[in-house]
Amino acid sequence: MYNDNKEIELEETYADKYRIVLCGANAYEKKYYFNNKFDRIPENIKEELHIICVLFTEEVGGVFTIGFTPLGEVEMDAQKEEGDLLYDDIGAELLMKEIRRKKAEMLRALSIYFKVTFLHQDAAALLEEEDDE
Repeated sequence: MYNDNKEIELEETYADKYRIVLCGANAYEKKYYFNNKFDRIPENIKEELHIICVLFTEEVGGVFTIGFTPLGEVEMDAQKEEGDLLYDDIGAELLMKEIRRKKAEMLRALSIYFKVTFLHQDAAALLEEEDDE
């Protein structure tokens, strides 16, 4: 018998296992991380990512990361430590939606950058796909 839930669990495990973190901030340790494999990203984008991550953790707490799926899609993740009563679950979801909306162009550009640089996809084809949408 086919089990949809099991397949979803496997996909989530696969995505988590192979997710590549671009940057993140930790409210507990008051630290910011940027993956040096992405040093070629322009400085203004790096600064904007830094601001997004730090402001996110200042507002809702926890640990916030921006990364890539194995297929090159940008994803954001927010986690809290067990027992953290100050973490704002609802605020985290709302803030991630706001970031996706307000920074959509930058996130699309990061996705294309990742696909071209690390997955060796054709930049012209990716840009053409963007134009078609």
